[in-house]
Amino acid sequence: MISITVLALVFGVIFLAELPDKTALAGLVLGTRYRASYVFAGVSAAFLLHVVLAVAAGSLLTLLPRQIVHGITGVLFLGGAAVLLLKKDEDDEEIRRPENQSFWKVFSTGFMLILVAECGDLTQIMTANLAARYNDPLSVGLGAVLGLWAVAGLGIVGGKALMKRVPLQLITKIAALLMLGLGVWSLFEAVVA
Repeated sequence: MISITVLALVFGVIFLAELPDKTALAGLVLGTRYRASYVFAGVSAAFLLHVVLAVAAGSLLTLLPRQIVHGITGVLFLGGAAVLLLKKDEDDEEIRRPENQSFWKVFSTGFMLILVAECGDLTQIMTANLAARYNDPLSVGLGAVLGLWAVAGLGIVGGKALMKRVPLQLITKIAALLMLGLGVWSLFEAVVA
């Protein structure tokens, strides 16, 4: 059974954390160069793989005593909030253009770019934490993958317009505050439980 509350919370946290990430900008660049549907297919497949791996790792954490899990996730959320608040803007990496616009070339370019860029990324770690925190792999996985896909879609189709209207620094601060709140709450539960 899917928990709409957990799904919505995970979607919001992952969506906000991924928006200021360079992979959203990479999606934007790929979307301006290639057919959007091909790019989205490759990027979506890579995000799906990352979420499955993160949820599996988070589900393994649920085998530990609850206090330890809350303590670990609290510390990791606080670390994630610090990373977002202290993160400096990075230059976009040059993305190599495939020789043609075939589905498989564009798909593989988007897939490999996101697969490598997101490996061990903050949102993957957050997804594992949320899976451990809520012990609801289906709701967490669905919320995370939908959040990542939404950011990818926005980046590919309308990223420039969004970034012109919503300051990137504001998005980063909101994501950091959400993570800070989740971290404090998890540590509180670790001490009280």
